[in-house]
Order: sequence, then structure tokens, then C-alpha cells
Amino acid sequence: MDDTGAAAAPAELLPRHLSEGYETFLSGRFRDERQRFLELAEQGQRPKTMVIGCCDSRVAPEAIFDAGPGDLFVIRNVGNLVPPYAPDDRYHGTSAALEYAVMALKVQHIVVLGHALCGGVRAYAENRADPYTRPLSTGDFIGRWTELLAPAAERAGAAPEPLTSAYVERLALESIKQGLANLRGFPMVQTLEQRGYLRLHGAYFRVMDGRLLALDEDSGQYRQVAPGAHESAFADPRM
Repeated sequence: MDDTGAAAAPAELLPRHLSEGYETFLSGRFRDERQRFLELAEQGQRPKTMVIGCCDSRVAPEAIFDAGPGDLFVIRNVGNLVPPYAPDDRYHGTSAALEYAVMALKVQHIVVLGHALCGGVRAYAENRADPYTRPLSTGDFIGRWTELLAPAAERAGAAPEPLTSAYVERLALESIKQGLANLRGFPMVQTLEQRGYLRLHGAYFRVMDGRLLALDEDSGQYRQVAPGAHESAFADPRM
């Protein structure tokens, strides 16, 4: 009861926009793909591809690749970083997911998916340019985590003053390459790739224009994926 004697409204179990979204899911996608969900429940998941992406809410791998339920095995962390192989007694969330995807699910592809406007990459670059930058909390979890960018930053070169978006993008692209190198430091990944059972890929999504780039490791350059489809999308009068 409140101060007026009226019964208080029950607290929402979930934020309203999530509950409404779930209702839309039930009446739409779940209804249309109910048999698919039933098969996944009965037979388990068998995705062919693992995606290591960023926590950034603007970069959802399932949306970018138009994937359905069970199609992708996704792990997301700050900056889509891959830690080096370190079999010790610490906590290794990304490494644990990688181990499960490779050894239990037997995925055939691993994609390190970076993106433009990455806050984690920019935070590292800003801190490197100004070591007096204060951490977000006393734990400085983001700062410690993004130290994984150090090898990529060495290749990207010194950050300009003031920091530019072009440098942040260059660092993000180098970070993807470093992620692939770190993946190959895992014995299970190295062995399966050498035997042709597993392929590694680097990709970069530009949030502002929907452009997707993929790394050509032979040349070290990034090439646009489906340029014709991208051009057609922007030619659509509804855009």
C-alpha cells in the first residue's frame, strides 16, 4: 500500500521494452521457426562458425550475418579481444568459450569481428596518449583487459596528438590481426588449422555505413565483402 492507501503497482520483472520485445518474438520469429527451436532442443547445437565480437550494442553478429538460431556460437567481450594462451588457475572466459567451440562443438570457422567506433580501443589509445587518464573504477577492469592491445599498438605506431578517429581505426584493424595470432597460440587451434579442419578469419564492421571488411592474410590488407550488394542497399530509395 502507498501513502494514500492504494495498492502499489507490482514491480516489473523485466524492463517493459524487453517484455514487449519477447511478445513480438513469440508471435513472429518463434512461431515461424518453432520447429527449428524444437530440433535444437532435441538434437543440440551444431554451429559451424564461432564469432568473437565486441560487447558494443551496435554490433550484433546475428544481425550483421542474418543468422538464425543455432547458426553462430558467439562470445562478446570489450574490444573483441583474444587473450594469449595461458593455461593457469585464473579465470579465462574467452578461452573457455574458445575451447568449447573448438573441442566440443567442432566449429569449422572462427571469425574475429572488430568494428568502427569501438569504445574499448579508443579508451586504450587515450590512456596510452595520456597516462593520467582516470579509470572508470578502482578495479580498472577495462584498463587491465585492454592491455591486450599493446602488441597491436606497437604495430599501429604512436598515437597522434590530438587522438584521431583514423588512428583508432588503424589500431582496431591491427587488433584483429593480433587476435588471429593469439588464436594460433592455442595448441588445439594450431593443430586443427594445420590439418585443414579449422579456418580463421578477421572481419571489421563499419557501424556508420554498414560496410563489412574481411582480412586477406596473404596481403595483410582488408577487402570489402559483397561491395555490389552494399552499393545496391544505398541505391534503394527507402534508405
